[in-house]
Amino acid sequence: MKHSTFSSQRGVTMLMVLLLMSAMLLGALAFARITEAGALVSGNVATKEASLHAAEVGRAAAYAQLVALVDKTADTGGWYWATMQPTTATNVPSTINFDGGTPVVAGGVGRFTVTYAVDRLCNVNVVNDSARECLVMVQPPDATSGDPQDKTYNPKDYKAKGPHQYRITVRVTDARGTQTWTQSLTTVN
Repeated sequence: MKHSTFSSQRGVTMLMVLLLMSAMLLGALAFARITEAGALVSGNVATKEASLHAAEVGRAAAYAQLVALVDKTADTGGWYWATMQPTTATNVPSTINFDGGTPVVAGGVGRFTVTYAVDRLCNVNVVNDSARECLVMVQPPDATSGDPQDKTYNPKDYKAKGPHQYRITVRVTDARGTQTWTQSLTTVN
């Protein structure tokens, strides 16, 4: 049996210490990266939440303008369209210029720029038959007798109920150019 001397083991100890320190360094770097990613995610969530609050301010401004609008049969001031506008694949009106054509909420909302547009969900300016020319709330026909499931669908049986519907589209942009889009349907008497 051969005994090893202290001088022959000195290099092995140094190698083991270097390997352990390298592993600890890699673990510390991975932990720092995870912590950084968590901070970025929570910052993005906070920004998104704040932009949704800003969008609500834009929606309220658009609704106030819509209520005050006297003639709802004519396009008005780059923010209101009397007919339904075509949309993109993401359901944003494609003919509306949100880069300078629509009004901006005065003073912005915090660090956000808020613009809005409204289009009436009708196919024609002057509406003769709301049930056919507009998206309106409808009332189903009265089921006086029998099983309502036995009735076949007939659009003439449905009655338009209430006023026309309007689509309010709001775009919120922050200083980095990140955009948040919201849409809501509303009715105005």
